[in-house]
Amino acid sequence: MLTILTIPECKEKDFVELQQLLYFQHVAHSENMTRSASDLHISQPSLSKVIRVLEQELGVLLFDRRGRKIALNEKGRLFLRRVETVLNELKEARSELQAQDKEVKGTLHFYFDVASSVIPDVIRSFRLLYPEVTFELDQHYGAPSSPRFDLCVTSMPVGLRGTEKVDLLKEELLLAVPLDNPLAVQSSIRLDQIADEGLICLRKGNSLRELADALCKTAGFVPKISFESDDPATVRGLIRAGQGIALVPSLTWPGTFDETIKLLKLENPNRFRTIELHWKKDHPLGLAAQTFRLFLIDYFSKLPHNL
Repeated sequence: MLTILTIPECKEKDFVELQQLLYFQHVAHSENMTRSASDLHISQPSLSKVIRVLEQELGVLLFDRRGRKIALNEKGRLFLRRVETVLNELKEARSELQAQDKEVKGTLHFYFDVASSVIPDVIRSFRLLYPEVTFELDQHYGAPSSPRFDLCVTSMPVGLRGTEKVDLLKEELLLAVPLDNPLAVQSSIRLDQIADEGLICLRKGNSLRELADALCKTAGFVPKISFESDDPATVRGLIRAGQGIALVPSLTWPGTFDETIKLLKLENPNRFRTIELHWKKDHPLGLAAQTFRLFLIDYFSKLPHNL
């Protein structure tokens, strides 16, 4: 049997075995020794002995016994949490080891309409690990033009029915203001204070633009647009050039701002957007797509709160 938990400098008999943990987990969930013995294809006396030996090795009772009935007690619940952590880690380790025997390669059909300044670094970092993976990129505003996408990163999931999703990031919107603008003396601002200011923004159809328009409408005005562009990089360049103010995402536009720009917090509610990762329910993902999906989730979870 595989020994998975040892106690340093203890007697030879003081150890817990994998099979004991698996048996304990089943009994803990069922709280029925007869049913567990049947499910585990072991005799009830043998299963009872395994649990008693486990309790002896731990030096505590894990179950309260009332006649033939058993119930997990407080110490048992504490131990169960630890056991399930260990078993889950073993399961993940097995999956990772098995994946090492398979070559991650192929072409991914990847759609995204947000985080355009972050995604190239995500892909670069991923391909350093898996150079045999190539990408077909679909990047525009609105629903994906091709039904062939494997993975989709968006904050405006229109037309994405029939998908499963996970939230990658909840991102706050800020107001970027040149230092020579009178508003720059403030640390926060209500949106109604910029009703007469010219805004730099993306064209309609972009999720960031749609959110900005919705926030302004809630604040009681239609924004005055000074510059409008299809290209987020152009918008960022105009902000840096001091050509106006703009509502900007706080995390996914790294390197946008310098010492000439002041970032103000919005006092308005609902000043956040959620970036989501989608994949199709009826489209099994290959190993490359599965690996990239996990990579995306991990990458976004590690984004600093202040880029």
